[in-house]
Amino acid sequence: MDVLRILNLDDADELAVVRAAERERLAPYEPEREESFFTAAGQREELKQLIAAHAAGMAYPFGVVVDGRLVGALTLTGVVRRAFMSCAVGYWMSERFAGHGVMTRALGEATTYAFDHLGLHRVEAATLLDNRASQRVLAKNGFEQYGLAPQYLHIAGRWQDHVLFQRLAPAS
Repeated sequence: MDVLRILNLDDADELAVVRAAERERLAPYEPEREESFFTAAGQREELKQLIAAHAAGMAYPFGVVVDGRLVGALTLTGVVRRAFMSCAVGYWMSERFAGHGVMTRALGEATTYAFDHLGLHRVEAATLLDNRASQRVLAKNGFEQYGLAPQYLHIAGRWQDHVLFQRLAPAS
């Protein structure tokens, strides 16, 4: 079935193929990308940055794998310790696997990892106002909407409002 695993440099070629195939579909939901982003070399550079952040304990870049193939990615980023004990989550997936519960399961596994293995208290997420599919994935994983962030991220070439979600660790 599907598995969530830490990405590595060997994933660059496969990620480039999937990213290039999903480029147009994902463009309205992502920052504008340079042409090189959709190449193996571009993905290798992205992975190098993520791996460095992972080594520093600041990010956890996961690949979403179905039947041995990468079909998406999910990253826990901005990990902050001490009094905050929080991170943000972002994810994307191949359209072919959308609506089959793959990302819902992946987010569930990543959230459990954040709470049980990293000891975090809070995982946050933000979606564009009209990204109902992502909002459903978050809701199925117990994330609660808690606000609206005007002009939160520069997506598809302009500053766009986002709905904010969070999930808190279970009380111990």
